[in-house]
Amino acid sequence: MLLAAAALALQGCGTISFTEPPATPTDFAGITGRLNAVGIKVRDYVSGDPGCTDGELAKTAIRFTAEGLDQTTPATIYLYVFRNRDAFQRNLQTIGPCAQAYVTNPQTFEEIEQSPFVLASQGPWAPQFKDVLRKTIEQAAGTGD
Repeated sequence: MLLAAAALALQGCGTISFTEPPATPTDFAGITGRLNAVGIKVRDYVSGDPGCTDGELAKTAIRFTAEGLDQTTPATIYLYVFRNRDAFQRNLQTIGPCAQAYVTNPQTFEEIEQSPFVLASQGPWAPQFKDVLRKTIEQAAGTGD
């Protein structure tokens, strides 16, 4: 009788899932931690600075300085963090016009788009720095939603 009661109690708890939940995007603290762990030092970050006067982008933007690996000159990078893939896709075309405010040489403009993140900066970025930055942002993006 005790065994039957325990079985009924467990049945009332629902099903148990043994699969991992989908990876959600990492927050800024998580991104900086990941970057620091792979040799890219992040400093001087300012929330709400999109690099231009776009008030909507200001809600999503974080400006920071990064260097490390083969990037010996500090790079000022703008990170735009969108709520989900729909917001990312809806706002993607606003980054270019905003970047015109801080890009002095369009031929060396650098950008990484990985939903829900966009990184943009006046370049050039050093090859290893760019590769590691891209891989780290891809991992931090999770499923992009």
